[in-house]
Amino acid sequence: MTQGSVELVIFDCDGVLVDSERICVKIDALITADLGVAFTEAEIIEQFVGSSTEVYTAAVEERLGRRLEKDWQHEYEHLYEAAFAAELTAVDGITEALDGLTTATCVASNGHHDGIRRSLEIAALSERFEGRIFSAVDVPRGKPAPDLFLHAARSMGVEPARCVVIEDSAYGLQAARAAGMRAFGYCGGLTPASRLEGPDTTVFDDMRKLPELLAAITC
Repeated sequence: MTQGSVELVIFDCDGVLVDSERICVKIDALITADLGVAFTEAEIIEQFVGSSTEVYTAAVEERLGRRLEKDWQHEYEHLYEAAFAAELTAVDGITEALDGLTTATCVASNGHHDGIRRSLEIAALSERFEGRIFSAVDVPRGKPAPDLFLHAARSMGVEPARCVVIEDSAYGLQAARAAGMRAFGYCGGLTPASRLEGPDTTVFDDMRKLPELLAAITC
């Protein structure tokens, strides 16, 4: 990848565009406690932030010792919706970052389409990504598999090597690297910088610096 060759910037949603991870961790703690297999907030951050529904469900089932119903999470969705409506905001500095980008952008999230759109609407970011939102439900495997990022790149008509992924979780960065894309790990949220470091990855803590960091890519 040479300077100026980035053709697509792929943003994760939760924790990158919208400041939702803190809200979700608290609700996940309530849900797992209600199921009788309480996970601490620290465990949730370590194991679930950025993971797919399958990873989350498997961990809960393992601790529970039995299988859950296929749509077990549906009865808890109202908790997320109410909390998001009351508390959700855009990630600090993301509006300025998006204003400073001239490269094409899209969203690729493990969430469902309805949830992604709802979050972006609450945070007043939906118009910036109209028609360019990709969900894990569109592919066989969510993150940490590379399927979602490869699907987003293919749909946008850009080669993986010319894509950059903006993520805030170890799972998301693992997916980006597996897809052959340059990765930027945002450590201004819940995941510490040490968990985001890795090959072809730039770790940063201020979204306002993103345009400058992207412009400086020379490798």
